[in-house]
Amino acid sequence: FLRDTTMNLMLAGRDTTGSGLSWFFYLLTRNPGVVSKILAELDTVSSSTTTPDGMVTYDPDELGRLTYLHAALCESLRLYPPVPMEHKGVVAAEALPSGHEVRPGDKIMVSLYAMGRMEAVWGKDCREFRPERWIGEDGKARYVPSYKFVSFNSGPRTCLGKDMAFVQLKAVAAAVVRNFEVEAVPGHAVEPKISIILHIKNGFKARIKRRHAGA
Repeated sequence: FLRDTTMNLMLAGRDTTGSGLSWFFYLLTRNPGVVSKILAELDTVSSSTTTPDGMVTYDPDELGRLTYLHAALCESLRLYPPVPMEHKGVVAAEALPSGHEVRPGDKIMVSLYAMGRMEAVWGKDCREFRPERWIGEDGKARYVPSYKFVSFNSGPRTCLGKDMAFVQLKAVAAAVVRNFEVEAVPGHAVEPKISIILHIKNGFKARIKRRHAGA
């Protein structure tokens, strides 16, 4: 059991984390203001390491307290959940809140991609990339129920690797934003490729250059 669980976490987390980061950096190229806010927040981190070649990395515990970085990642995962579809099996006859009747053996497909863009759930700006929706008036992270933000599933079926995924996402996101400028290749169409994992069709083509100190 322990072996199978470990393999599941490692294999399931590889492509999903990569997909999530690709969409995150794509969104950052379209929202330079968000990049500026992440950089400003990274400036508040007291513990960082600079490698001999000038690369800056951060302690995961320090990154865990950064509200805006967390909000930006959640907002990206809302718009582009790495696993865009979820299916459920019916075990007993039931009437859903929508009025639809289901019978044992029926399969229910749930689009997490669509749920993250529902105006009734997220408001009129549901299609906008706005990390501030995850931050309360007190400047702290706003509580959002798992049944609303379902990128990691919800309730007792919440992804076991959720916390591990955020550690990885924050570590990579912070290091790349601090050390590099990412620019989408002009003319490259970015659109989702719907499959088990929400990849970018033909990949995300970008130009990368070192960020100057203080930039």
